[in-house]
Amino acid sequence: MNIFVAKLDYNTSEDTVRSAFEQFGAVDSVKIIMDKFSGKSKGYGFVEMSDDAEGNAAISNLNEAELDGRTIVVKIARPREDRPQRRF
Repeated sequence: MNIFVAKLDYNTSEDTVRSAFEQFGAVDSVKIIMDKFSGKSKGYGFVEMSDDAEGNAAISNLNEAELDGRTIVVKIARPREDRPQRRF
């Protein structure tokens, strides 16, 4: 299960997110999205959990929970849509 996590504090680490989700089961991966120019967090990321029941428990318990002083949003990640290539 791929889980979307938003409204993260810009200083929240992947280890902190992993620890929060591991309370509900095995975490396969954590990826906080970083700005490619500044190298700083964009405030959101993704967590992958192989067991759907554990993933749903994490979503239920962590959505609107506080992490590093911020109320986070946790939900099932939607598949990435095909987007047209941006031209500059």
